[in-house]
Amino acid sequence: MRQYIDKLAREGKVIEIGEAVSSKYEVASICAAHEQKGQPILFHAVDGSHKVIMNLVGGRNTLAELLGTTTANTVQFMAKIPEGGEGGTVNIAADSPTREVVKEPDLGELPILTYLSRDGGAYITAGVVVAELDGVRNASFHRMMVLDDKRLAARLVPSRHLYMMHREAIERGEKLKVGIAIGVDPLILLAAATRVPAGKEFEYASALKSEPIELFKLDNGVAIPYAEIAFEGFIGDERAKEGPFLDITGTYDKIRSEPVITLTRMYHKRDPIYHAILPSGAEHKLLMGVPYEPLIFRAVERMARVKNVFLTDGGCCYLHAVVQIKKEKEGEAKNAVIAAFAAHPSLKRVVVVDDDIDIFNPDDVEYAIATRVRWDEDVVLIPKAKGSSLDPSTLNGLTTKLGIDATKVLGEEERYERVVTAQSSVGS
Repeated sequence: MRQYIDKLAREGKVIEIGEAVSSKYEVASICAAHEQKGQPILFHAVDGSHKVIMNLVGGRNTLAELLGTTTANTVQFMAKIPEGGEGGTVNIAADSPTREVVKEPDLGELPILTYLSRDGGAYITAGVVVAELDGVRNASFHRMMVLDDKRLAARLVPSRHLYMMHREAIERGEKLKVGIAIGVDPLILLAAATRVPAGKEFEYASALKSEPIELFKLDNGVAIPYAEIAFEGFIGDERAKEGPFLDITGTYDKIRSEPVITLTRMYHKRDPIYHAILPSGAEHKLLMGVPYEPLIFRAVERMARVKNVFLTDGGCCYLHAVVQIKKEKEGEAKNAVIAAFAAHPSLKRVVVVDDDIDIFNPDDVEYAIATRVRWDEDVVLIPKAKGSSLDPSTLNGLTTKLGIDATKVLGEEERYERVVTAQSSVGS
């Protein structure tokens, strides 16, 4: 991560804040004011002399550069990477710069942010949790609320890999050993946020980077990526109240009883940079939403000639999708709708458009809806479907899903032709 920040700083692409600021509300407020610029924001004096980086992956252009592709081609690029990271390489190193300082854990030493006054407490938001069980090494994102200097309440979503590993360990009467890495390579962040087969996140990260991923072992035996800051610990049977906390939709998630991570050791570089993600901010939406786009792409690819997929900004980069296809047969657009819903069950609305529509331009998508949709024929309505727990409009977990076929009728393209008047330079 540090090499990436240094590179961007040399190019003048980092917003640097030298003034003394507080980790309680102030850093989050400043980030919210600057994040739409799409550049990382580096704070040099948080709660004294702590460094904090935010908006590390704050724009689709940034993500495209990391992947070595273009914004328009990002989804196609990611869709070609095998979900299991076949071809990726993971190495275990003998040591790591993360071990420059090894000590007893003390969360109070770090500039862990409190974002808003309604939050349940200070939260770690950019921590990659690594767990190992039965030879499977899983890496995933979890928000973690500070309980005291050595304990965190972690949101574990039912049916996800870490939840299942923890449940298995508890059923055996064991504690699940974990490591937490903060301040890692941005593409490791993306891989940890991506739905891949259990234990394949680092192989997937390697495939994304086209180079090996280096891990090192903590003293408890768990191997984690190089990081600015790391913890080792375990998840036992202790639980605590977690929340409330702002989620991707910009609304508050509820308070739940969640597992507690007890920390046993702390590691960090000298003068570490603490990475934090603004809840419901651009980086949160990109890392949580974009990994679903290649899943949708691959699913629709079985039904039609898919060109691109976009989870919209207005749909929180999570609930609304636009799918672009090259239609060859009538009915393909509706099949694409069904495939998209299956690939990303949290989707609430899918619009399928032709390849002459700019899916990144909401006005262009609305144009397709306005001029190519017949509401009695081109709509797929699925009532009482399982919705996203993050959608505040769901009732008892259920919602109504809407699919829209906004494609032209085949054989009648002439009446849909878009005529653009040539622009003259006279008077300019």
